Amino acid sequence: MHTHNKLRPVIFGEVLFDCFPDGSRVLGGAPFNVAWHLQAFGADPLFISRIGDDSYGQEILAAMQAWGMDCMGIQTDADHPTGMVDIRFGKTEHSFNIVDHSAYDYISSTMLPHLPDDCMIYHGSLALRHPGSKQALDQIRLINNCPVFIDINLRAPWWQARDIISMLDHATWMKLNEDELAIILPDADSLDQQIEQLVSRFPANLFVITLGARGAIAIDRAGSREFIQPARALDVVDTVGAGDAFCSVILLGILNEWPLPVMLERAQSFASAVTGLRGATSTDPAFYQPFISAWRQ
Repeated sequence: MHTHNKLRPVIFGEVLFDCFPDGSRVLGGAPFNVAWHLQAFGADPLFISRIGDDSYGQEILAAMQAWGMDCMGIQTDADHPTGMVDIRFGKTEHSFNIVDHSAYDYISSTMLPHLPDDCMIYHGSLALRHPGSKQALDQIRLINNCPVFIDINLRAPWWQARDIISMLDHATWMKLNEDELAIILPDADSLDQQIEQLVSRFPANLFVITLGARGAIAIDRAGSREFIQPARALDVVDTVGAGDAFCSVILLGILNEWPLPVMLERAQSFASAVTGLRGATSTDPAFYQPFISAWRQ
């Protein structure tokens, strides 16, 4: 599958290892997961991040190279380690311990790769918790003035409401979950009221709100609203990365100019499949092939 237009996705932010209670670890980080999926779908993402000068960093580079990804945006840091997240499973939800002062916190504006003229930028909020990476992203936006897709990932304690709102003021498209929506718009009494406030408060062309097992809603600037539910009961292994999978297909839909209902249905379908994986991505091209075949236009 190849995108129809010239926009190239530039994916900015964290790459890290999700470390599970049984001692296993899985490559992750929302931006990395999105870039990984986009690569599988033929969208040729440029992933910009920073890894430690350590064995974990080498593992990330090797995985990216084996997957055919462009590594020009990967910086190596001699002073800070490759990112790590310790994941703990509770009875109802999982908790994260995100290690501070990781290499991805220090993405350097002076080491950025050459950026394509026609690109879209995707980023979240976690990698902007320290000034270094925030400055690098500001530099990218300053140089290119391209449209921006923001997928906020509010992970305590690594965010401030005012910073998130300021970030969303620059979004061409945005994705958030219902918990994040409630944090950003605490005065709204219902989902409908939240959506109304969101659309009137922020200038984005598209707002996507994920509702966990209930599905997702998308609203565009023209006032169209689409709701999608998961098609069937899922055999869930874990939900880590389901939102990233959903987001990657929304980006693909923007790049390919899919109609809103089509984009939403495909995003939900792919995210549902990813909940059957351990971790957020697959290294098996066959996992992606049924979607690529079904989505050919």
